[in-house]
Amino acid sequence: MIGVGYEGLSVDQVVARLETEGVEVLVDVRLTPLSRKPGLSKRALSEALSAAGIRYVHDRRLGNPKENRSAYADAASDAGIMARAHYRELLSEGDGADAVRELATLAEEHVVAVLCFEADQARCHREQVIAAVGEVDTSVLV
Repeated sequence: MIGVGYEGLSVDQVVARLETEGVEVLVDVRLTPLSRKPGLSKRALSEALSAAGIRYVHDRRLGNPKENRSAYADAASDAGIMARAHYRELLSEGDGADAVRELATLAEEHVVAVLCFEADQARCHREQVIAAVGEVDTSVLV
């Protein structure tokens, strides 16, 4: 399982990276899979991936709530620490925990990429998604 941020990339560059990494399934963990960048909203991205033989899955249960995003990127600040703790809590219970388990199962059977916007994974919630999956099944991490 790998994380991919499309910040600064075109859809063609994203697809090429996924092909290079041998990705079979891309799981979009944006709460709302829309982008101002051409080709990176849900429908267009799904079509581009399908043409490359990569399955697209959007799982909004793994999205970072809008009200939690502004502080999230600054992990060292008190607000950033609280935002990350809040997101960890969302991944550990209810729908979030179900989504993490399903993602772990998917990653046992396929090479999976987790997609969101941020280029720097350390500033993005997908880092916590991947860590949570690793807690369920460490064999799926790259």
